Amino acid sequence: MHFLHDISCEHIMDSLADGVFTVDKDWNITFFNRAACDITGVLKDEALGRKCWEVFRSSICDGACALKASLEAGESRANRSLYFVRSDGTRVPISINAAPLRDRRGKIVGGVETFRDLSALRQIQKKLDGLYRVEDIISRSPVFQRTLSILPQIAASGSTVLLLGESGTGKELVARAIHNLSGRNGKPFVAVNCGALPEQLLESELFGHKAGAFTDAKRDKPGRFQAADDGTLFLDEIGDMPLPLQVKILRVLQEKVVEPLGAVRGVPVNVRVVAATNKDLEEMVARQDFRGDLYYRLNVVRLVLPPLRERPEDVPLLVEHVVKRQNVLTGKDIQGVTEEVMRLLVRHPFPGNVRELENIIEYAFILCPGGVIKPEHLPEGLFLDTPATPTVTMCGTMADIKQQAAAQALARNNGRVMAACRELDVSKDTLRRLLRR
Repeated sequence: MHFLHDISCEHIMDSLADGVFTVDKDWNITFFNRAACDITGVLKDEALGRKCWEVFRSSICDGACALKASLEAGESRANRSLYFVRSDGTRVPISINAAPLRDRRGKIVGGVETFRDLSALRQIQKKLDGLYRVEDIISRSPVFQRTLSILPQIAASGSTVLLLGESGTGKELVARAIHNLSGRNGKPFVAVNCGALPEQLLESELFGHKAGAFTDAKRDKPGRFQAADDGTLFLDEIGDMPLPLQVKILRVLQEKVVEPLGAVRGVPVNVRVVAATNKDLEEMVARQDFRGDLYYRLNVVRLVLPPLRERPEDVPLLVEHVVKRQNVLTGKDIQGVTEEVMRLLVRHPFPGNVRELENIIEYAFILCPGGVIKPEHLPEGLFLDTPATPTVTMCGTMADIKQQAAAQALARNNGRVMAACRELDVSKDTLRRLLRR
């Protein structure tokens, strides 16, 4: 009877649409239901017995694990939103619930976590928003729109692409858009941060290794080039790649062959490379800190992504988008931000670009119980360095005052007409009419 009971429970778990897995106190996976296999792309036999972080390369596996927090507190943790990375490099948004598992005496013997795939919900939300122009990239900036308008042609070309721009400007988002708009969109998109690993580990990660190639290399492991075969490999922070590895990257680009560590022969690969950096590669080439031949091999198509401070007209659009996304993720119903908050955000220089804006709104969601986000919900001291608008005494007729206000708004916004229009809350035609006086 006990055996039949266990079989029945397993069948019930396999019938659920939500993924369910359990771990013992050593974080080894002891149960993995059918939905967990479907969502993660990992077979049950491959998951059982492995550490949970090896299967779920999640955004909270680096120290903010909900299951760990649940076991330490001895109570459930509900409705955490995050993402994990599938073996093909795809980021999957999920919501999770975690709870401790106890034996009959009440002693904690492990943990259970359920998770739900939010991908479909995200796609529905995007369609309802109507905010994205190319993939998930949102912009009203004429400069950025010109870049977005040629992405389909760039994607179709199959050429190597070099993305330049400050950290947080959305280089990975553009790289994913290029992949998704290309003929390789049914194949893997694999991202590697070249500045996150020491040289030997990065070499193994990129090119793979054979068993016995170095200590702890107990079995063959394919590298990211092989994982991205027929797809796209995104080499982020390429400017941080050590010079010896640059030679190997150049050979792959020229010969389309990778040589795993310890291998006696190369492995052919068909990979499109999109590289990105926030560094000045031309200057690095001049200093001999970056190989000139690799730079020119990568620089077939060059796209420069403007920082957010150069496209302030995008700030209100991005704020609206991030607020709607956070409402979906948190279950809150926040309507937006006050006019004062919007003025502060539009004038903020955003050294961290779009990523900083996202973090500011996420922080505000923590403090804001509902309604609209107010200045007191923003990170303390965030706008201390934002230049204050000087008080100017105006005189003359009402028409003269309007003309002065228009001219000063245009000057404050460095000649950006649309930014001045937003500040004055007038149309572009109205602003031009005032200035013509």
